[in-house]
Parts: sequence; C-alpha cells; structure tokens
Amino acid sequence: MDPEISIMLQCPSPKGLAETAVRAELSPAYNRRQLPGGQAWIDAIWEARCRHSPWLFNGSKFRLHSAQLDGGSLTFCLGLTCYKDFLGTNRAGMARHLQQQGRQDFGDSQAYLAEPLGVGAMVHTANDCFIFLRRSQSVGEAPGLVDIPGGHPEPQAVVGDAPEESICLEDLPREVVVKEIFTSILREIRDEVNLPLATLSQPVLLGIARNQTSAGRASAEFYVRCSLTSEQVKQRYEIGGPEAQESTGIIFIKREDVLTLEQTGEMWRELCPSAKGAVRLYTLVQGGGQ
Repeated sequence: MDPEISIMLQCPSPKGLAETAVRAELSPAYNRRQLPGGQAWIDAIWEARCRHSPWLFNGSKFRLHSAQLDGGSLTFCLGLTCYKDFLGTNRAGMARHLQQQGRQDFGDSQAYLAEPLGVGAMVHTANDCFIFLRRSQSVGEAPGLVDIPGGHPEPQAVVGDAPEESICLEDLPREVVVKEIFTSILREIRDEVNLPLATLSQPVLLGIARNQTSAGRASAEFYVRCSLTSEQVKQRYEIGGPEAQESTGIIFIKREDVLTLEQTGEMWRELCPSAKGAVRLYTLVQGGGQ
C-alpha cells in the first residue's frame, strides 16, 4: 500500500453519501490545541513563506477533528483553523514532533496540527473518462504532479460579507456548513476546469482520505458526473477559468484504467497524494458499480 495516503473513512454505500445524509457538529473543542511557544514559530514560518510568495493569503478554514458514521449518515466534527497555521504545523519540518507531542499529551497525534479540511472530486465525463490536472510549478503543494480538481470549503462563504477576522463557530449554521462542503467542490471544478455548474451532478461523498506527506491532513473526496464528453471538457479547459493558473494541462483516464491505477500504473507515481486518496476511495466505494 502507498505510504503517502491512508483512508480515514469509507462511505458504506456503493452510491456514496448525498448531502442530505451528512451533518456537521461545530465546537471550539475541535480547534487545534495550542502548544506553549508554538505560535512564535508559526509566525516565523509564515513570514518567511510570504517573503518568498507574497501572494499568500491567510484565510480561515474548517478544521476536521473527526468524523463519525452512524448507520447511513455521517457527522463531520469541525473547528476553525487557518492557512497560516496549516503551513506552520502540517506542512512544517516539525510536524512529526508535533504529532509525537500530541500523542503524548492527548493521545491524539493531530491535536497540535491545523488539519484544514480539503475537498476533491473524481469527475466522470459522459464518455466514461475521469478528469485529472497537471499542477503548475508555481503552486504551493505538489508542483508538477497530477491532481484532481479540489480545494477547501470556506467559512467565509458561510458568513457572506462578515469580516474574516470576526468569524466564530457559534455564528455558523450547521446545515449551511454542510451545504458549503458540498458546494465548494462544484466551485473548484468550475474554476479549475472551466465547466458550467449546469453540466455537473450533485456531488456524492466517497469518504475521507489522509495525506501522510502533510502529516495526515484530511480531504473529503467526492464523485461528480459531468454531462460533457472529454473532448468538450478539453475545449472548455483550454478557454481557461478563474483558477487556470493552477494547472498546465488536462489528462483524461478511462474508468477501467482508473480502477487499476494503483496496481499497474506509472501514472500512479505521478499522482499527488490527494488524487491518490480519491482514486483509492472511488475504487473501494464505486469500483463495482456506476
């Protein structure tokens, strides 16, 4: 098995889970634990990264503490975190130390980590292909590797025009948070691949994968149908969307080949961990159907 990824949770139904079967539990108890003196090194890492990449933006994110399956429904247990803390914990050189300290102090290797929840999608075209993107060399994570469309659900999208710094969990309606988790992946597909939302089905959740190259950072992986063929998708992609700069090319892989990527493929070695997690979940959950 590939050491870069692990499966945190696999949806029990071969159809995945629809938005109506998902809940959110929000609490400050699910926020990152504060290690004494830790904020100083997070600030230092952030300042250094901003000097190198001045376009970085410290936006708020949902922190995934845990997820609980109960019969046919799933509950996300969420706190708040930010991109700055992600770079200073999950993506920092001391991430393994933080995990060891978390296990020692709380019996939880992720307790001191930012753990922002990501989203990704296996997008299935009308002619039975899946969409992958070659990441540009300028992105912060996995430059040059092959990925699926993805990003993050945004607390800012839930509160609307409220200032970023004023966001607090108590003001976030749980049902709107769930809607944002499902809606955010459609926005990412639209913006990265330049596909109209009308061509995309409602997402179904396949499960949650962990990226072990980012100290176990979790991503909710979805399945989305697209009513366009791969040639039509390619035409839309080449026009360019709002986030076209994040990738340099589009790749289509037939469904039958996706199902054996991990066992057979040179392409598997080119996939970034987020894509590997999504492919494995698709193979486990929907490989026998659809």
